[in-house]
Amino acid sequence: MEESMEEEEGGGGGGGYEAMMDDQNHNNWEAAMDGYRQQPPPQPPPPASSSPSPREPPGVQLLAVAAAATERKGPKEGLGPPPEANGVTMMMMKSCDAAAAKVATAPTPSATININTSTSKFLMNVITIEDYKSTYWPKLDGAIDQLLTQSPGDYIPISYEQIYSCVYKCVCQQHSEQMYSDLIKKITNHLERVSKELQASPPELYIERFNLALGQYMGALQSIVPLFIYMNKFYIETKLNRDLKDDLIKLFTEHVAEKHIYSLMPLLLEAQSTPFQITPSTMANIVKGLYTLRPEWVQMAPALFSKFIPNILPPAVESELQQYAAQDQKLQRDLLQNGFARGDQSRKRAGEELAYSVHIRTNFS
Repeated sequence: MEESMEEEEGGGGGGGYEAMMDDQNHNNWEAAMDGYRQQPPPQPPPPASSSPSPREPPGVQLLAVAAAATERKGPKEGLGPPPEANGVTMMMMKSCDAAAAKVATAPTPSATININTSTSKFLMNVITIEDYKSTYWPKLDGAIDQLLTQSPGDYIPISYEQIYSCVYKCVCQQHSEQMYSDLIKKITNHLERVSKELQASPPELYIERFNLALGQYMGALQSIVPLFIYMNKFYIETKLNRDLKDDLIKLFTEHVAEKHIYSLMPLLLEAQSTPFQITPSTMANIVKGLYTLRPEWVQMAPALFSKFIPNILPPAVESELQQYAAQDQKLQRDLLQNGFARGDQSRKRAGEELAYSVHIRTNFS
């Protein structure tokens, strides 16, 4: 009886302890779950501009709640130390540790990509002075050469869009001053070569070659000035208070026209006294060109300039009408002597010539 009672008491005591431990585990687990349920819902992440402390993942929060609940309840007196963590708790701890480590070590890809992209984009758009000298200016130099040496009406195989883009990029990268200096130096060297070629020309070819040089240069400016419009607008007009076309015309005046005006003007006056020694179009181009370069050169030969530029001479007076009539008659005789007929008379109707003659005789009789 005593042995059976001891066994029952021992068994009862052992069963009671295990039941109490199970009850302890159950209470701890329920306290942890109750604590987790009572946690407020997760808040949305703060905006990118603020810099709050990083939030912990849900697994870490769950583990912290369970630990806090266990600490509040504590082990019951006389029950010994709390039981070791079971398999479920160990798996949760491992998964939470792995998630926390992954969150802690994960980079912020958006920030990294934005920084790298913006930096590489900025570096790709930078044009250094070495890039300008080795890549951009050689393109402009070759195009200017072709424009300065082309004959009127020739087709130049260059990409105006590419040259315009080169100028635009160089202006945006603050190379306007260097580009303007290179352009002036380039055209000055070209005009000095043109002047030397004119000095070596014989007198009979001097006028024609000067006309060719003048027309070629003025034609080139019609393409060069628009190509450098950005440099003209944002550097020459803004900082130098000048205009690119005026500067380039001034270069021709200083390096070509001023050096040859005193040799050219006597030849022009001689050609004027001898009609059709040079073509009227050549004479008109040179006289108008000289007037454009420097209007005060009119004083060297007013009569010559007055034939092609209006309002050069003072208004006509009645006392000089006979002189004007004599000049017109001389011009008509010169035209007839050089093969210029009065015109095609074949299309006149019958009787018109007789009526015209009678009308003239009646008016002058």
